[in-house]
Amino acid sequence: MINTATVSLNNGVNMPWVGLGVYKAESGEPTKNAVLQALKDGYRSIDTASFYDNEESVGEAIRESGVPREEIFLTTKVWNDEQGFEQTMEAFERSRQKLGVDVIDLYLIHWPVPGKYKETWGAMEKLYNEGKVKAIGVSNFTEEHLENLMKEAKVTPAVNQVEYHPKNAQKGLREFCETHGIQMEAWRPLGRGDLLEDETIQQIADRHGKTTAQILIRWCLETKVVTIPKSITPERITANAQVFDFSLTAEDIQAIDGMNEDLRYGYHPDDFPYDK
Repeated sequence: MINTATVSLNNGVNMPWVGLGVYKAESGEPTKNAVLQALKDGYRSIDTASFYDNEESVGEAIRESGVPREEIFLTTKVWNDEQGFEQTMEAFERSRQKLGVDVIDLYLIHWPVPGKYKETWGAMEKLYNEGKVKAIGVSNFTEEHLENLMKEAKVTPAVNQVEYHPKNAQKGLREFCETHGIQMEAWRPLGRGDLLEDETIQQIADRHGKTTAQILIRWCLETKVVTIPKSITPERITANAQVFDFSLTAEDIQAIDGMNEDLRYGYHPDDFPYDK
């Protein structure tokens, strides 16, 4: 069983350290089965988005799992073409209905659409104040985006979900978030598969008798970053949860930290094709 360890967000809401991400998981059986497997293995955090087009499948799995809704931390996100005040309010309602839930635990702005994200945040604050979401946050925001947002925001983002792995350690952003009480969360914590075969990670995995994926996930936790490894393979979903029965040494962490190249597998937020 997964350790039910949680981190307390800046508004007192508890968020699990490890969750299941379902980006690129096909709607229908693939997503549904992955979520069912994760919940069976003790995961209590599921991360989806309107853009993933699989919210309905996530909702079905949650209802069929037998796990009480209040035990599950559910995250979804507002996509770029849904941003703006009214559009966000409508997008939230669409997501809520597809998921089949009354309240969403964490609602995120998926990308910082220029000229739109502040207005979108106003809608997020309204949803939060109305009790429709337990926490609100952002995704793919840089320090500059966060500073801009917080100049006018009445609610500080609880979470910033970004691309984070040993080759893109984002130390400056991590320190900024920590200073401002924003919990950082990692997407693509395992890279694109190449990190699973990295020699440094493999050596550390061998020493601990763990898989390379487990080492990468544990590194996120050791650096105080929540993580949502994506998989639809039952064995990997199960294994990815087994990261609470060991710790990395200071030498391990130093070796992994030394891998940073500021390498992104996805877009830098400033280079995202927002007009497409």
